[in-house]
Amino acid sequence: MIKAILMDWNGVVINDEQIQCDAYREIFAELHGIELTDEDYYSRMGMNDRVFTASVLEAVGKAGDASTVAEIIEKKTVKWSEIVTENVPLFDGVDNFIHKCANEMALGIVSMAKREEIDLVLEKTGLGECFSVIISAEDISTYKPDPTCYREGFRQIDLHRIAASHLPMNHGDCLVIEDSPAGVRAGKAADLRVLGVANTVSSDKLKAAGADAVATHLDDWMPETLRRVFV
Repeated sequence: MIKAILMDWNGVVINDEQIQCDAYREIFAELHGIELTDEDYYSRMGMNDRVFTASVLEAVGKAGDASTVAEIIEKKTVKWSEIVTENVPLFDGVDNFIHKCANEMALGIVSMAKREEIDLVLEKTGLGECFSVIISAEDISTYKPDPTCYREGFRQIDLHRIAASHLPMNHGDCLVIEDSPAGVRAGKAADLRVLGVANTVSSDKLKAAGADAVATHLDDWMPETLRRVFV
């Protein structure tokens, strides 16, 4: 029975993948004359900012030293923050889904996003109280589809439940919600069940990556629905 949920962030809770892409496109063009396409961005989903930026620079033969990468990321974050602060682009109904599930399950975030970006949205939306565990890019040295992030997320949310006087969980008691094939593969490799949400790529691609089930709108799902599907 599902007792905890680990949710990806970008593309699952916040509808900002294109905002991230456009912000990066502007900064890469401004600083290095690099034309970043949508395909360049979306083919690298699952990477953290550092690995993503270095990969783009490497692809065009430019040096991706630490200071160059840090400058690009910082400017991207500033641009992203300006847009998101003005109007937080949550997916329709996802806040309702989160509140419904938080009443009955432990919730965590497992994301390759920067912690400051996650915290900004949680503060603006008041959703911070719903999550007991947050794994961000600063906490994990690898990136999806490597399963380390979900293994750590499971460990931490299990400890949180134990501290609240619950029995330890089995891996089958914890559900991952992901929007990218890399994220789905990371969850499955961590021995967790995965609900794909077709916000960013097609249901077929999520199923091909190993998703156990696929949702179109998370708000259509109730805690009892999750328990029935993921017995």
